[in-house]
Amino acid sequence: MRRVNEAVRQVLSEAVGELKDPRIGFVTVTGVETSPDLRHARVFVSVLGSEDEQRESLAGLEAAHGVLQGRLARELRLKRTPQLAFEYD
Repeated sequence: MRRVNEAVRQVLSEAVGELKDPRIGFVTVTGVETSPDLRHARVFVSVLGSEDEQRESLAGLEAAHGVLQGRLARELRLKRTPQLAFEYD
């Protein structure tokens, strides 16, 4: 699972950096925990800025959920593409 978590983290880190949403500020994907059945993934993020900026960044990530999940499906050949849940680290 550690390799899967790291692969998901790398793809998401790259994808988040390419998002054009102005709500998403300086976001770093610090870790990922996928469930054993690969149905769910908790994505831990670190956000620079005030609490309001952090909330806006998290809302932007939630809005981009579909784009990020599609990117995972294209770049990783997993049995399932996990549903993403973003959390502060």
